[in-house]
Amino acid sequence: MKIAEKYMHRCIKLGKNALGLAAPNPMVGCVIAHDGKIIGEGFTSEHGGPHAEVNAIRSVKKKELLREATLFVTLEPCSHFGKTPPCADLIIEHHIKNVVIGVQDPHDKVAGLGIKKLKAAGCQVTVGVLEEECREHHKRFLTFHEKKRPYIILKWAETWDGFIAPKQEKRTGKPQPYWITNEHSRQLVHKWRSEEQAILVGTKTALEDNPKLNVRDWEGKNPIRVLLDKERKIDNTYHVMDKSVKTIVFTEEQNAVDNIDGIIFEPLDFQRNVAQQLCSSLHHHNISSIIVEGGAKTLQTFIDENMWDEARVFKGKTIFKEGIKAPALSGIPITTNTILNDTLTILTP
Repeated sequence: MKIAEKYMHRCIKLGKNALGLAAPNPMVGCVIAHDGKIIGEGFTSEHGGPHAEVNAIRSVKKKELLREATLFVTLEPCSHFGKTPPCADLIIEHHIKNVVIGVQDPHDKVAGLGIKKLKAAGCQVTVGVLEEECREHHKRFLTFHEKKRPYIILKWAETWDGFIAPKQEKRTGKPQPYWITNEHSRQLVHKWRSEEQAILVGTKTALEDNPKLNVRDWEGKNPIRVLLDKERKIDNTYHVMDKSVKTIVFTEEQNAVDNIDGIIFEPLDFQRNVAQQLCSSLHHHNISSIIVEGGAKTLQTFIDENMWDEARVFKGKTIFKEGIKAPALSGIPITTNTILNDTLTILTP
């Protein structure tokens, strides 16, 4: 393996530490090497905190070595003032002459300007080392800026005979989840929730399952709740409206201006391109990734509009014989894993 690729692999590994924390900023990883040794490294802090390059430079004990060092980073250093100063300026300030970048930043305030600034200051800049791996690592950020929508993950569990939920009469009177998978699979789902910015369910799922849509079986941030509620049937007796987490409700009701206590109502035309409209609005809300958890109609809406990037499908050993059929999806299986008696398949379009 080439030495530059070795260090870039390390950058990607470091960047994964920012998953679920840095968003909507990218989860950048950075390594600073001198004379064949790593002298500094870092990753993006929680949103609003220092970027990866800043943390890496701060970690270098002998700052005089920076003049002869090479900085490796998964994404082009920023060149604009946001919540923090430009990373490109800091690199120039410390006279780091060699910079190796995985992928160019598509953000309209960067988009090559960071590279241009570094080169103008006399830096030797190399772009495209492990570019595909870096694009995969930054898929949420890149989708947000290139496609102007969040990275969309579809997730559901289906029975061995292909149902996502039982018939209504099989449910108890109290709204609650009807589990298909085992507790280990459910814990994994909570881990996923901590990694993405938002989570979405439709009206029927909210009313019948009364989900909390939070992180209970894992350490991490609770995702922003997103609800499809055309006729505003979900009232404050349901968990998703308990105001404990920021919540965005998409509704057709035109009096949706009564935003209170972290609950935001957004108008939506349910007669056309629901998924596209919703994702456009979420982009406006600066949400870079979302898990669509159901129900079947909501999931199928995203599939039919071809608005998805990844599907995570559990298959349990439970048999319903009848009920609500699982979504119909044609995708390319990427991985298949077994979690006790459950099977998890991850697919892409």
